Amino acid sequence: MSKYRKKPVIIDAIQWNGNNFNDICGMMNDESRRISINRGTPEITIGTLEGNMKAKIGDWIIKGVNGEMYPCKDDIFQKTYEVVA
Repeated sequence: MSKYRKKPVIIDAIQWNGNNFNDICGMMNDESRRISINRGTPEITIGTLEGNMKAKIGDWIIKGVNGEMYPCKDDIFQKTYEVVA
C-alpha cells in the first residue's frame, strides 16, 4: 500500500451557528443552490455530489475546489484545515 498526502488547497468555509443561513447561501454558486433550513430543528440540508447531507450547529459548510458544497464535522475540520493568512 502506498501513502499519500493531501495537496494544499485553499477552500472557503463557514461554521453553521443556527443563525447564519443567509451567509452560507451567499457562499454558494448557482449550480449548488440546493440547500434548505429544517424549520423546528437547528439543521440545514445540503444537496451534495453524494446526495443530501444534514449539517447541525457547529458543523462547517465547505465550498470545495470545484464549487461543490458539503458539511464537515468540527473535529474533522480542525484536524484537516488551518486558517490561511
